[in-house]
Amino acid sequence: MKTKPDLSFWKLWNLSFGFFGVQIAYALQSANVSRIFTTIGADPHDLSYFWILPPLMGLIVQPIVGMMSDKTWNRFGRRLPYLIVGALIAVVVMCLLPNAGSFHFTVASAILFGLISLMLLDTSINMAMQPFKMLVGDMVNEKQKGLAYSIQSFLCNAGSVMGYIFPILFMWLGIKNTAPAGVVPDTVIWSFYIGAFILLLCVVYSLIKIKEWPPHLYNEYNGIEEQPKKKEKTNVISLLRNAPTTFWTVGVVQFFCWFAFLFLWTYATNTVAHNAFETPTAVTCPGISYNGQDYTGKYLIANDSVILVDHGQKNAEWLESHSGPFTLTIADIVEKRADGTLDISGNQTVQIDNAKDCQFMSRTVLDATSNQYNEAGNWVGVLYAIQALGSVLWAVMLPRFRSRKFSYTLSLLLGAAGFFMTAFVTNQYLLFVAFALIGCAWAAMLAWPFTILTNSLKGGNIGAYLGLFNCTICIPQIVAALVGGWILTMLSVPGEIAPEYLMMAVAGVSLIIGSVCVFFIKEGKGTEKPIENPVIGEDL
Repeated sequence: MKTKPDLSFWKLWNLSFGFFGVQIAYALQSANVSRIFTTIGADPHDLSYFWILPPLMGLIVQPIVGMMSDKTWNRFGRRLPYLIVGALIAVVVMCLLPNAGSFHFTVASAILFGLISLMLLDTSINMAMQPFKMLVGDMVNEKQKGLAYSIQSFLCNAGSVMGYIFPILFMWLGIKNTAPAGVVPDTVIWSFYIGAFILLLCVVYSLIKIKEWPPHLYNEYNGIEEQPKKKEKTNVISLLRNAPTTFWTVGVVQFFCWFAFLFLWTYATNTVAHNAFETPTAVTCPGISYNGQDYTGKYLIANDSVILVDHGQKNAEWLESHSGPFTLTIADIVEKRADGTLDISGNQTVQIDNAKDCQFMSRTVLDATSNQYNEAGNWVGVLYAIQALGSVLWAVMLPRFRSRKFSYTLSLLLGAAGFFMTAFVTNQYLLFVAFALIGCAWAAMLAWPFTILTNSLKGGNIGAYLGLFNCTICIPQIVAALVGGWILTMLSVPGEIAPEYLMMAVAGVSLIIGSVCVFFIKEGKGTEKPIENPVIGEDL
């Protein structure tokens, strides 16, 4: 078996540079998705459910990309074709997602459009991100893998910082930071546009600079026979059955880490808006119940003048002060003419016999149209940038620890402390400390799992194993998304605003459990090696 050559710093850099653009897209998604869905009218108790689709698609896509790319070779390379496809889809979807509230949809339709866009965005980001992890496993020797993943971690966090600060940067440049009810502010929309452009540039750079090894050379460097006597079929069951112990022990730690971070992405914006920015609340009116039937829509109009959407408390007072019949109109689009009359489109009309028989469907939420809420949304981007910067600095320190397991455990405990601070701190600047501590956990989560795992893997199926290992990222997020709404409901008081800040404390407990599980990780040269197949040329 040939020894993989040492690569220069810039070759290692080029292998991962595209991660910078991909991570900008991922940062914009992480920091703004809950803000977008809150703006277009989603119930806070439902926010976690919207986060099911991204990890679910990752669970499906990443193993497929890993196994298919193990068998792919064409004129673009082995891993790069998947980068091209994923990045191009991501660019298109990034231009659509922030406009979910701008197409005159009903609230339900806008949320559905946003969900589909989010699903496609996360799927394409996974497709574009996965090749960079695999390229390091393919082309970097054991001695340089730590450096390679550190470079990847640095680029990851640098891209994150840029993506996170875009909204507040554009606000400083004079772009409007508020918008009508149900519409996402221009600062967020333009952040996604610029992020899509940078991602496209990074993909072009990667295609120019990265030259993958052809199949015969890859096989030589990885000690795989060109023509095995018997070619064994690779499937998920056999791969899992032959997976090293490291795969499973690191996976348990991953579960509690990513469970915690799903709650961060879901509830951080509303937590900061409520605790540190004193965002006013609003009583919203998603609909009216009458004779056992619920009537919901973007616009609810009583007779021809009263719109039951924007001012929930006024709507309740209107119902209480009126009796007798009225006409309820459920409309998709409402515009006021010059003479003061309403131009109504896509409507359904219901005759109500007595207003007193109607039940006002209301909920108390943070006012997403207020300056305080949108300033908090931008500030969360700054906090995420602090997290990323803290992660970069801590990533430099991680290799200096003599024990990976000790540094892994310490990092997760520091992150847990940051989550508890986020839950209860009310000073917007003191939150810098909290998110810097969370960044310590993030640095370890990016650096150590893949370093520990790839050191226990050799051969042609490394892409498949990395794809399967990404399930330890996706599954805990799916679980967290499924139980998040239930946990928040259990912590809520009916009629009061949902205590989303307590979800940060739940996340802190999860990281503490993860830090304990680090002690069960087994690493070293004694780990069992899986059965591998040779790489062969095969087009997409």
